[in-house]
Amino acid sequence: MQFENVCIEGLGYHLPNNRITSVDLENRLSPLYEKLKLPKGRLELMSGIQERRFWDKGVFPSEVATIAGKKAIKNSGINSKDIGCLISASVCRDFLEPSTASIVHNNLGLPEESFVFDVSNACLGTLNGMCIIANMIERRQIKAGLIVSGENGGPLVNNTIETLLTRSDITRSNVKNSFASLTIGSAAAGILLVHKDLSQKKHHLLGGISIAETRFNHLCRGNEDVGAHAEWAPLMETDSEKLMQEGCRLAGKTWVSTRQTLGWKNSEVRRVFCHQVGKNHRKLMYENVGIDIEKDFSTLEFLGNTGSASLPVTLAIGVEKDALKKGDKAALLGIGSGLNCLMMGIEW
Repeated sequence: MQFENVCIEGLGYHLPNNRITSVDLENRLSPLYEKLKLPKGRLELMSGIQERRFWDKGVFPSEVATIAGKKAIKNSGINSKDIGCLISASVCRDFLEPSTASIVHNNLGLPEESFVFDVSNACLGTLNGMCIIANMIERRQIKAGLIVSGENGGPLVNNTIETLLTRSDITRSNVKNSFASLTIGSAAAGILLVHKDLSQKKHHLLGGISIAETRFNHLCRGNEDVGAHAEWAPLMETDSEKLMQEGCRLAGKTWVSTRQTLGWKNSEVRRVFCHQVGKNHRKLMYENVGIDIEKDFSTLEFLGNTGSASLPVTLAIGVEKDALKKGDKAALLGIGSGLNCLMMGIEW
């Protein structure tokens, strides 16, 4: 993918007020820790995640995605009538039907002529949505498009803990396969892309590469997809070690192709914003892509893994904290279960 006419014009994010520390989660798991003789502090030690955040009970993905989308539109300064496509890209959805995007579209009062649909691809959904809208802008099918994500990790974490505590046949292996679920948090993000003729900021999205190694689709699997109701009881089984090793290897492979597509050298990259998983994943990924880890902007310590909202929220916070200067080259590095990897470059 190569884009000549696409700019990132607006970023927005919204975070829950409820902060849950790794210590809080381990205190809930105390009976299990005592039974299996697990040392306290291992969750934060292994992941680097001090806390994550959860929405209040009953909050729907569309509610928080709408807030983030409004912020992105306001930040852009463009007229919402120019938005020709809305994509909801989160793993979490309000319902199986209709699309969560249709609810956000109505909430935002966007044009009737807009393309409105969901795109779901684990943690890569938002980046996939950006590619779809960028191609539509490049072909002059639309002037602007909005991607939103509203991820709700609370039900997964809570049900994982309850399941671990109630299983009579629990082993250390079961706990290991559930470890990734305990790193999950909640967040919402919005990204507004526009044609360069409409842009005042001129933050160019240059293009990138996507590579799929789907023989590894078994390494992370979640159960039913049934919305945000109180009775939702999601569970996820993850081979964290294998997923990390293969995902980071794929990241190195994908970055080589991305760099060639963009005509970049690693030394030219000023900042990197990646999907936030954990400290060991972060270290191994940067070793595989060959970029100095000091160029990374990290939010995993206080947000955890927020799925498809992770990278865009990190980018939005980074921009808010002035991590990018005019003319900086920045890489967006996405890895999702499946395995799928999508990486793009921007020039600020």
